[in-house]
Amino acid sequence: MILVLAGTSDARELALGIRAAGYEVLTTVVTESAAKSMETESLPVLTGRLTSEDMKQLIEQKGIRIVVDATHPFAEEASKNAMAAAKLAVVPYVRFERQSLSIEQGALVTTVDDYKQAAELAADKRGNIMLTTGSKTLKIFADRLIGLPDTRLIARMLPRQDNMEKCEELGIEQKNIIAMQGPFSKELNKALYDHYKVTLMITKESGKVGAVDEKLEAALEMGIPSIVIGRPELEYGTLYSDFNGVIQFINDRTQKED
Repeated sequence: MILVLAGTSDARELALGIRAAGYEVLTTVVTESAAKSMETESLPVLTGRLTSEDMKQLIEQKGIRIVVDATHPFAEEASKNAMAAAKLAVVPYVRFERQSLSIEQGALVTTVDDYKQAAELAADKRGNIMLTTGSKTLKIFADRLIGLPDTRLIARMLPRQDNMEKCEELGIEQKNIIAMQGPFSKELNKALYDHYKVTLMITKESGKVGAVDEKLEAALEMGIPSIVIGRPELEYGTLYSDFNGVIQFINDRTQKED
């Protein structure tokens, strides 16, 4: 059995490709909505966050032969846990990560290393700031930007109850919440930027599958500056940005075992 740490649309497609190659697959995701997308394709799925020890036990209980880490490019903790669990359980680990976008630095685009740097830069710029990095790191931006003179923080995130509760806890008013599920077209991004009179957009480099290009192109066409948060730098070991590479890795490793 192959364990696929999933949760994104490309991870689901990879899991289907691995199954089509003749392997039994078990997927893990964090949210109920991600679980439903797996169930729709009849992919076995476990829902909930797993520590490295949880994952090690799962590997041993299910007879997992290979761990495929296809989590989001910014799911740093999940990847660290997966690598640790695979090492503890002595099974191969392989990372699938969608290709990065080539983002040119310019007068309107600034790339930073992490969320804190993005929040500090946004605090310097001020204005109507649209945050499109999700809810997980919302507190970093809320703590730095809410209450700052001449600053309005507009948070765009998935329409989940826990996200709305987090916004309330952090003092983000309802009028500053965009609760929608993407991906968003360039035209819709432009309409939202115009409606909220956005003067600064913050995103993370999630790749084309994450529709980062549509966000940036819309902002560039409207002359809106953007801050792009770079991906975490982890030493994954074996990494592929295409499904065939991952499946070939699985073939090679399972043939060696057999």
